[in-house]
Amino acid sequence: MTSPTQQELFRFLEDRFACAQACTECARACALRASLVDPDGTEEQELVRRKGIMCAEVCDATCRVLSEQNLLDEDGIRVQVEWCRTVCLESAHVFDRHPGAEDTAETCRACARACTDFLATLQ
Repeated sequence: MTSPTQQELFRFLEDRFACAQACTECARACALRASLVDPDGTEEQELVRRKGIMCAEVCDATCRVLSEQNLLDEDGIRVQVEWCRTVCLESAHVFDRHPGAEDTAETCRACARACTDFLATLQ
């Protein structure tokens, strides 16, 4: 087993920080989107609200995993980040169908891209 180079370590840390930052932005956008939806609205509005809440919670948890010095191993981090990427993409698809949620959908996609970039450093 070889040690990572300094450049590889810097890239890992930069991608980890970028992913955590994207997760934070996505969590805020999704929480806001969920709060704007009428809880007694249509079935589609309820789906938007639920996806917004779920995405906010998953992104917040992922940010905490990436930001803290914790005891999760690389496999645990990978699972969390992959879960975040999946939830973000699913949420973006739901937001695409909801007028006025286009910016939130794009924020979710940006988070999914940051997750993908970070996962590449774990390979």
